[in-house]
Amino acid sequence: MKFLVVLVCILLAWKVGETGSDAPETLAPLAPGALSTKETFLVLSLHNKLRSKVQPPAANMQKLEWSEELGRLAGARAASCLEGPAPPPAPQLGWSETLMPAGAGGFGAVLELWFAEGHRYDYGTGRCASNATCRHYTQLVWATAGRLGCGRHRCVGSHGPSEAFACGYSPGGNWEAAGAPVLPYQRGPWCSLCTAALSGCFKSWDHGGGLCEVPRNPCRMSCRNGGRLDVSSCRCACARGYTGRYCQVRCSGQCLHGRLRTQECSCLCHAGYGGAECGTKVRFPFHACDVQIDGECFMVSPEADTYYGAKIKCQEKGAMLAHIRTQKVQDILAFYLSRLETGNRVTDTDFETGNFWIGLTYKPAKATFRWDVGETSSFTSFAFGQPDNQGFGNCVEMQAAAAFNWNDQRCKTRNRYICQFAQEHISLWQRDP
Repeated sequence: MKFLVVLVCILLAWKVGETGSDAPETLAPLAPGALSTKETFLVLSLHNKLRSKVQPPAANMQKLEWSEELGRLAGARAASCLEGPAPPPAPQLGWSETLMPAGAGGFGAVLELWFAEGHRYDYGTGRCASNATCRHYTQLVWATAGRLGCGRHRCVGSHGPSEAFACGYSPGGNWEAAGAPVLPYQRGPWCSLCTAALSGCFKSWDHGGGLCEVPRNPCRMSCRNGGRLDVSSCRCACARGYTGRYCQVRCSGQCLHGRLRTQECSCLCHAGYGGAECGTKVRFPFHACDVQIDGECFMVSPEADTYYGAKIKCQEKGAMLAHIRTQKVQDILAFYLSRLETGNRVTDTDFETGNFWIGLTYKPAKATFRWDVGETSSFTSFAFGQPDNQGFGNCVEMQAAAAFNWNDQRCKTRNRYICQFAQEHISLWQRDP
């Protein structure tokens, strides 16, 4: 009996909730000429798909976004069945519209027809073939248009039912300058002329073409280990105990026989000591130099590691990643590396390139490349076109494909590396043979 009472109470409460203020509201009917949510998505997607297929390719074609305001204007224009003259183009608004027999196809067919006008368009002259129109096409592919709104309405006329289609674009297009038509876009590799505000490059599902867009993450990076990204400067504010561009480097904590590099949270050991905290006494000598230049000893690793891993490996030997401060050192090392028989030297096959780490990194806070000891790099030997910051490469390698000139690379890449023993190390060897 008690169970039945509870069940009745639940049913009554549900019934009251269904008819009360929490009941789901009935969706308001669409205004005349307005598109449904589904059709809005399809029309916008097809616009962007067609814009990413223009030939010749467009270097500055923007990705369109839907505008509710333009959608209302276009819906009202379609609901008028396109009676009267089309709204005159304004600096911030351009129009495309057409009247089709009912049943001839939806917006997909209309947009394909507008885009097909491009077959008669000559990009070189900016003009359409004689007795033809290309204004729908040029407006559809007007590169700097960023907002879109469209409407559709079924009309009844003396010649039978028809459908009106209208689209508004902002900013508009189809301009002329000194009597010559302005070209709708700049030709060139996709996304190669995007503006700073539209530095993202939207790729369609088949990776064809590319459209300039506002990047969701303008910095295209994320901060690790609890760090916070400052979008205005594209820098990470690292949590305590971490450093590096992405807060990926953990601080050592103390340097027993050395000094702490606060920017990297790593130790720079005194001569004769190695290890992450400079707590290991290194016995000299322990290795014959691969190359000796003006009293400096350089050792080429037979293994591979990330930049920071290579730095620690050199430090464990009482050395540091190589510092190349003169053209003479660069030339001799480049010659030696080019003659190296890698098959006989590499004991660790898990390396990604034939390149070699040196002790140079980019410091975002200083906006310069600096050696691990903190000095600015007055001498550089970057390859042509480098540094290009591809993949946010903050660490520097000697690149085999560029005659062992330098390239900025992602620090987590596994390369071989070059350790350097300074004059003070050599003097220790001489005192303690």
